[in-house]
Amino acid sequence: MKTSGQHWPMAADLYGEMQLEANPPARRRWHDYLPGILVTAIAALAAAWLADHYAAPIVLMGLLIGLALSFLSQDVRTHAGLDLMSQTALRIGIVLVGARITAVQLAEMGPLPFLLLVAIMLAVILVTVASAHLFAQDRHAALLAGGATAICGASAALALWSLIGDRRIDQARFTLTLVGITVASALAMTLYPVLAAELGLTDAQAGFLIGASIHDVAQAIGGGFSFSPQAGEVATIVKLTRVALLAPMLMLVALWLGRRGEAGARIPLRLPWFILGFLAVVAINSLVAIPRPVQAGAATGAQALLLLAIVATAMKARLHLLLDQGWQSFAPIIVATLTSFLLSLGAALLL
Repeated sequence: MKTSGQHWPMAADLYGEMQLEANPPARRRWHDYLPGILVTAIAALAAAWLADHYAAPIVLMGLLIGLALSFLSQDVRTHAGLDLMSQTALRIGIVLVGARITAVQLAEMGPLPFLLLVAIMLAVILVTVASAHLFAQDRHAALLAGGATAICGASAALALWSLIGDRRIDQARFTLTLVGITVASALAMTLYPVLAAELGLTDAQAGFLIGASIHDVAQAIGGGFSFSPQAGEVATIVKLTRVALLAPMLMLVALWLGRRGEAGARIPLRLPWFILGFLAVVAINSLVAIPRPVQAGAATGAQALLLLAIVATAMKARLHLLLDQGWQSFAPIIVATLTSFLLSLGAALLL
């Protein structure tokens, strides 16, 4: 890959690789996006309805519906809208997540829990990547699984994939990882509170364990409150701290990929704008109290945009490629999940 004379977009898609269209036109009319946006929105609404009426994880519902409708991506009329939803919606959603985070939340944890949490996150990623060769898995796929498990589940997986690029991880493998992360998170939300009770953990210990190890935000908070209200509060702070560390972790991934490059070339290190936006919103929320209605609106908007991105990404997947993945493709997710649980349990017992 040559870097001279190459324009590198400063966006979440750091390498400009995530388009359904190989050569998208420079300019589009608004109605070019409409078919893809409409099918994505309808699928997302269906996922939200199912999640609300059957108490199912909304991310999992979005994935399953998106996969069921993946045949629609064969129609070229949907390409522009699906690309927009899977990329731009994702980036804006991640920026809006920052409205829930302040520097005070990090300070409330205290130094020891915070250091333990950072160590757990780094260890999960390193162990998962290091174990990839044992299961004949690509280390980029292991990085995706480890990072998504360590940080904040599906939203981190989407952000990491936008940095890693689909030349290293194709859409089928990414969707498989996303499905595995979502299922693992749902199972963890069900099992971890029970295990914490059986182990006789205190509210603070259980909250730390659940908040530090469950993948997705909603499941982590829900799992904490299913143990006790006090554990739910601790789990919320711990989990949101992990979300706050999304940007630093993405920076490390961008630096690692940029230093490695491809074929010995160095990729220019430019921070994606969604990282800068996320940090800016966190800084604003830390310095000036964002009104609660605005925070609530941002949280709802972030959830909606991330759901749209998940649905569109699943719709862009090729199911026949997804089904071709062997059982070993789930190994990085299993390793990351077990590592996260065991390290979080050990750290909780120290508190």
